[in-house]
Amino acid sequence: MKIEQIHHVAYRCKDAKQTVEWYGKMLGMDFILAIAENHVPSTHEPDPYMHVFLDAGNGNVLAFFELPTKPEMGRDPNTPVWVQHIAFKVKDRDELIEFKEHLEANGVEVLGVTDHSIFHSIYFFDPNGHRVELACPDPEEDAMLAKLDAVKWDMLEEWSRTRQAPRHADWMHQKELSDV
Repeated sequence: MKIEQIHHVAYRCKDAKQTVEWYGKMLGMDFILAIAENHVPSTHEPDPYMHVFLDAGNGNVLAFFELPTKPEMGRDPNTPVWVQHIAFKVKDRDELIEFKEHLEANGVEVLGVTDHSIFHSIYFFDPNGHRVELACPDPEEDAMLAKLDAVKWDMLEEWSRTRQAPRHADWMHQKELSDV
């Protein structure tokens, strides 16, 4: 047995219509499906909701639930805001810059471009407070991924023992350190 792919990833939203329109305008995602019920199919509890689905490209689906009878949505206060995010791949750095300019021209505050060595990305928030990342591959991505693949198990084992960052991939940030 093996999982084929992610069917969809679902998050909560404050306003389904606003969310669909924002993702369409800002990221070019098509609205592909809406399901609304007065009872939750899995638990049968009475709880009206709107469930919307967006095409995130290449068979990937991003979904949102609007839950009007529930308390206002929040986030995990014990997890830093930079941890929980939705990341989408874009073709290349030129397209990443185009998205950055488009978002900023539409009033979205954008952080980056951040160089992660194997990829480059920008960060911003959707109208629901979810952090979103757009990432493009570095031209040397394949070679760097091969180097990381060779040490992944050693890094994981060392982290499990020490809970300190292993040094196996320090090369990823050598450029940053030399720029300081």
